[in-house]
Amino acid sequence: MTFSIRTARETDRVSWAPLWAGYLAFYESTLAPAVTDTTWSRFHDPAEPMLCLVAEDEDGSLIGFTNIVFHRGTWAIGDFCYLEDLFVAPAARNRGVARALIEAVYALADRRGCERVYWLTHETNTTARALYDKVARHRGFIQYRR
Repeated sequence: MTFSIRTARETDRVSWAPLWAGYLAFYESTLAPAVTDTTWSRFHDPAEPMLCLVAEDEDGSLIGFTNIVFHRGTWAIGDFCYLEDLFVAPAARNRGVARALIEAVYALADRRGCERVYWLTHETNTTARALYDKVARHRGFIQYRR
């Protein structure tokens, strides 16, 4: 089976929502509906520095997504690209979808002149980390949060 990567369309909300719910469940998190509504609307507002890329199966169903945020940094002139969320539906895993989503983010960041693409994952997310170790370098940083 083949799939393609594209920018999410406003009409994708119904198909994206179960994937988003699966992602939140994986991280044992919940969000107020207003947060999800605002996030979705930001993806489609050209004034916002964020967007969503989706993986679409050959039958038109969405099988994965990545949400990214572009921002300035103090260590470079060009923007940075933060890959904030990445999720692939369980039934679509081991098909190269996550790698394709990451590569699509890399290509978009390159077209926009970004100097860095980066993301976080939990240290126990060993399955994802096996892929991440192939497509990026772990620099040893630890996140602190208030």
